[in-house]
Order: sequence, then structure tokens, then C-alpha cells
Amino acid sequence: MMAAERGAAANTIAAYGRDLAQASEALSGGLAAADARTLERLIHEWRDLAATSLARKLSAVRRFFAFLVSEGLRADNPAGDLASPTKGRPLPKTLSREEVDRIFAVVEEEAASGPAGLRLKALIELLYGSGLRATELVSLPRAAIKPGTPYAVLKGKGDKERMVPVSSRAGEAVAAWAATLAPGEKYLFPSGNTHMSRVRLFQIVKTLAAAAGISPLRVSPHVLRHAFATHLLEGGADLRALQSMLGHADIATTQIYTHVQSAHLVELVNRAHPLAGTGQDD
Repeated sequence: MMAAERGAAANTIAAYGRDLAQASEALSGGLAAADARTLERLIHEWRDLAATSLARKLSAVRRFFAFLVSEGLRADNPAGDLASPTKGRPLPKTLSREEVDRIFAVVEEEAASGPAGLRLKALIELLYGSGLRATELVSLPRAAIKPGTPYAVLKGKGDKERMVPVSSRAGEAVAAWAATLAPGEKYLFPSGNTHMSRVRLFQIVKTLAAAAGISPLRVSPHVLRHAFATHLLEGGADLRALQSMLGHADIATTQIYTHVQSAHLVELVNRAHPLAGTGQDD
């Protein structure tokens, strides 16, 4: 159902499978037959988890029982009142423009060293310049980005297509890297018989962060995607356009970046306003 009717991505389906398997194990294999009181045990079993992890697992359980009811496998839904913990949505981790400049300074040095450097430049230009997800980036078909075309059409979560910008810088970096590939290569970033793995991309990005003098703990492909979104908003980008570029189904997901922008504006006023820190009232 998740795949056929909701178009859920493979990673999402795998996560639901793990969560439901763990729920069944916690209830000694009796998940599908559990009543409301039995399900409350899950909150106790998972009490040490982070609020976000607990909320995700309980969401999987609620959706599972809703499916059982819709298929006529149960007459009641004991998970209807299974409450998720209240939580504040965390601000996305991002990088300053100065830190991004340092990263690209290293990228330019590496690009002059040969094919591995050209691949690195293509990867980082697309992560920061187009806001791609890690899975989308490593699995890009070689033909996805065409020379001289300022956009690419990608399949993201749930196989939904979206158009993403490809700057002239990114296009040139991709063209330089693609020229090193063997004729007939299927993927833009090949590895063996398939494409580069997400794990390898994470390793590359963290190594790059260290070379730029930034803690690898602070940098990941997703952080560069956040930096793309944050810096676009700071530059005056429209929130709806950003939603489309990022591939967010819900505008509320994109709106988290307005909090980052607000924090930037407050910091700017506190630093630059003539009355900041003087204690003077209006």
C-alpha cells in the first residue's frame, strides 16, 4: 500500500518495516492483535528514544492499524489515541557563507589534481548549487544534466518529478567530470556496476569539511542542502519557489527555513543597529 498508493520512497518503506518489526518484537509478536492498553506498552519500551524517533515509530504504528481497518482486517483502531510526544521542530543545521567559501576554495584546489577532483567539484556544486538530496545526487543518470540547460528534471521522494536549477558553474563542473567517464556509462557518478553510495558521499563531504578547517561533525550532504535553502532565502528567494526546488510536498516543511532567516536578521540587527547593546529605549 505504501508503495502503490502513497508512492513512498524505498528508504521510507524500509524505515516503516523496521519500526513495525521492533514494535512487534516489543509486544512479543502480538502487534496486529494488540488492544489500546497493550499498545501503551510501546511508549514505555521506547521511553529512552529521542522525541523525534519515538514520534516516527508511533506514526508507523498508527498508520499500520489504519491500514488494517481500511482492509477489513480489524473492526477497531486501538492506535487512534496513541499520543506522540510534544516536540519543538529543530532548526536545520547550516553553514555560513564564509564557511561555504572555504569549502569551495578546497574544491577548486582539488579540481586541478585530476579526475577525482573534478568529481568532487561536480558533487559539491550540485549539492550546494541545486539543493539535491544525497540519494538523488548519487543516483543521477549521466544524461540528467544536459550541457547549456539551466535546469534538470529529477525523480525525488515517491518518484515525484521536480525541476531543479543547474547554475552555469555547476553545469561546467558536471561537463568537465562527465568528459572523463567511459562511453555508455549509465550514471553520472558510477561505482562498479552501479552508482556511488550515499555512505561514500558522506565520507567525501566530511573529508572535504576537515580540509576546509570545519568540524566534520557539522557538515553532511544534507547540511549543504540546508545551506542552499537558507542562503537563497537570505538573498530574497520566494518560499514557494524554494519549496518546488527542494521537492517538499508540504510548504510547512519549507517554512522551517524562515526561522533560520529570522535568526539571521535578529543577529544582524543586534550587531549593526546603532542602538544595539546601548540599553536605550525607543
